[in-house]
Amino acid sequence: MNNEQLTINNERRILGAFNGKKAFIPFITGGDPDLETTEKVLYALYEAGADMIEIGVPFSDPIAEGPVIEAADERALKAGCTVDKLFDLIARVRADIKIPILFMTYYNPIFAYGVERFTERCAACGLDGLIVPDLPFEEREELLEPCVSRGLELISLIAPTSEERITHIAKNSGGFLYCVSSMGVTGERDELGNSARRMVEQTKQVSDIPCAVGFGISTPEQACEIAGFADGVIIGSAIVRIIAEHGRDCAEPVRQYVQKVKQSIM
Repeated sequence: MNNEQLTINNERRILGAFNGKKAFIPFITGGDPDLETTEKVLYALYEAGADMIEIGVPFSDPIAEGPVIEAADERALKAGCTVDKLFDLIARVRADIKIPILFMTYYNPIFAYGVERFTERCAACGLDGLIVPDLPFEEREELLEPCVSRGLELISLIAPTSEERITHIAKNSGGFLYCVSSMGVTGERDELGNSARRMVEQTKQVSDIPCAVGFGISTPEQACEIAGFADGVIIGSAIVRIIAEHGRDCAEPVRQYVQKVKQSIM
């Protein structure tokens, strides 16, 4: 299969997550509390109805993360998780888990690993794309070309501060658009505000790219509210908190939570 075919297949698989339904996209930190548990959780997410999965690559300086995910990064690194071990894990589960799988990672681990080598390993293990929250849209070319050449989607983010840049980003992005619902770091919030709705409305005026909203969503009720205007819902901290509370026995509680959220947006 050539790179053009890989690009088409991954794009179709990502777009398929939004086809005729609202997509639920859970996030977990890879290797938290250990790789064996992460593997069990991946299957639990898939079996519970997740439409796509984000796996955070643990990093020692996660500037966009709140205390819940920051602590998960620390646990994963302490347990010996590395990006190579995550690549191996994805390769093991890829044949069984049919939905798109994305890495969310900061640019520093990619740069340290080597952009060409990193994207090559991503494609080889079966990842569909990357989310790099600290990579500005205007500076993504160095990573975009290696991603495109290997059939990987580089998912763009927009935030309430993007303002007039939203139109440009929406017109020049693939896969889906990650809409950051509020400023600040990740974490559960009682109130979500109207920023996400305004971003989605502005995007839809210029593009039909799916819009998935993340940051701050934690309850089925909030997920239902977001699904009322967005194409997808992303939840991370609430799931990572369940993993922290239950440790190696977290797979079933995570499965039950994901089932409730998925049912709320159907």
